[in-house]
Amino acid sequence: MIGAQAAPGALERVRELLNTWLIPNDTRKPTDRLPAGTPFAVRALRDDLRSVVARRADADEVFNEWIARLDVTPAVVDGAVRFTGRREAGSYLAIVLGAIASGEWARLKACPDCQWVFYDHTRNASKRWCLMNAAGPDGRSCGSIAKVKRHRARALPS
Repeated sequence: MIGAQAAPGALERVRELLNTWLIPNDTRKPTDRLPAGTPFAVRALRDDLRSVVARRADADEVFNEWIARLDVTPAVVDGAVRFTGRREAGSYLAIVLGAIASGEWARLKACPDCQWVFYDHTRNASKRWCLMNAAGPDGRSCGSIAKVKRHRARALPS
């Protein structure tokens, strides 16, 4: 089922980076799975991008600060605009800027329950939760759980 949530092209690298921070189903405690020795800039960029994807931060402000910080620049390559960054964090930001330009970035979303980042492949970009049903041993049916909670809240007297 993870393949159905994968982002197109290089944006999948960014989605994978964002999902190195997660809330496992068994413990429900946030876990950081970035390897030791990961550059601080990559970790900080991941955290800021997660805030943007979860709609908790001003995207324009975050992107512009990182563009200046990492000196990411546009270039025309084979008749198309591409972005380049010198460091590892810069390469991630270059992918994000390309996704913004193509309109793909807006389809990257974070589940409001488990915070898993997924790519919304639906026609009208209306997907809200990571999954509606558990798809495997690590699967969590966040959509179904949210709907059951909402139903119970309406059905039970206060």
